[in-house]
Amino acid sequence: MKRGTREFEFRSFHQTQFKADTLVPNDEGFLQVTVNIVYKSSKHGEDNMRISNVSTYAAEFKQNSKTPTNKKWIFLKIETDEGIYGWGEVGSSAAVSENFMATAIKEVSNQFVGENPMDTDRLWNKLFRLFSYMGSRGFTTSLTAGFDIALWDIKGKVSGLPVYDLLGGSYRSPVRLYCNAWFPNCYTPEDYAAAAKKNLVANGHTACKLDPFIEMAPYHQMYQDGFISQEGEQLGYDITAAVREVVGPTFEILIDAHGHYNVPNAIRLSNNLFEQSNIAWFEEPVPPEGINALKQVKENTNAPICVGERLYTRADFIPILENNLADFIMPDTVWTGGISEIKKIATMAEAYYIPVTPHVIPGGPLELIAAAHVVTSIPNFYRLEHAWTLIPEHNKLLLEPYVIKDGYIHLNNKPGLGFELNENKLEKI
Repeated sequence: MKRGTREFEFRSFHQTQFKADTLVPNDEGFLQVTVNIVYKSSKHGEDNMRISNVSTYAAEFKQNSKTPTNKKWIFLKIETDEGIYGWGEVGSSAAVSENFMATAIKEVSNQFVGENPMDTDRLWNKLFRLFSYMGSRGFTTSLTAGFDIALWDIKGKVSGLPVYDLLGGSYRSPVRLYCNAWFPNCYTPEDYAAAAKKNLVANGHTACKLDPFIEMAPYHQMYQDGFISQEGEQLGYDITAAVREVVGPTFEILIDAHGHYNVPNAIRLSNNLFEQSNIAWFEEPVPPEGINALKQVKENTNAPICVGERLYTRADFIPILENNLADFIMPDTVWTGGISEIKKIATMAEAYYIPVTPHVIPGGPLELIAAAHVVTSIPNFYRLEHAWTLIPEHNKLLLEPYVIKDGYIHLNNKPGLGFELNENKLEKI
């Protein structure tokens, strides 16, 4: 029996050390291995690390939407007593929500100072439950998401791993996308056809989303009466057909209905678009609270149905999944509560074999990057949304720009989120 000795060293964040001898079989007998495990801490160790400060930042961005929302993205930076920090992004959409969010971050920051940043799940619940008697969905989950994303960024930096590795590892790299907001200043079928050729086909995309019913744009944030005029309806069909002609038969066209319609109109529009232009899904056909209405639509349409950007936490997705009301779900990474919650939603949907396709618009760069980490780690994934017109707006805020090429986003595999905001480009609040 032949013996040999080798020494291995492992490093982590605890201050302890030990050696152990073991016999490992090989082709010629056994190899004696001496393992020297050394755990070292940068200061106190992750068990003693504490949050020391929370700062709030804003960044104005250029909008090209037919229905402008917030004017600024709101970010937060969580710092620790060991000098490690993480970046997060809170949710905003309404034109006034940025001010609410900035104030809310300031008001709840004392709930986090002194806490261990590694306790991501407990701290998520601490903030979420703080608002239990006022309502914890929507505004609260959008606020919670900013802290949650920043805590995952810290956890990744402490461990030396990208967030997706902490979530279970990688199913894919790079991440498949569908393109939205590729049609600035488009109002006619000819406008949309030209934009599709320039912004979609020429850049290697294989899927896109649009709402072709321009007449309904003023009602994106309200429900009027659920009807559309015959002229507005026909224009929507013509726009979609013009896009289909440019992109070809295998390109996936996703239609966003923005919850505008009543049941009979939603059924008619969805079926006509499916028959005429072979759409890949019809999104939010009725207002998000209309579960029974959604059931009627789902049972009477041929196009796949997608819902979820205005559903908050896994609890809101239970009736959708249990009653087979959607073929795809699209939780918004920030609005629904951050990395922790969208990962749980995806795991729930996995049991029903329903694909997850996160919504991210009009979010900033950290929402897109956080979503990319989550979908890297799940099996039941379709595509991740991104906004063509927001790529330069996102990247001007990052020290290292993200890369989108041929319809895929490429994460850089660095610890945490992997991308840092440039504080010189931000307004500190």
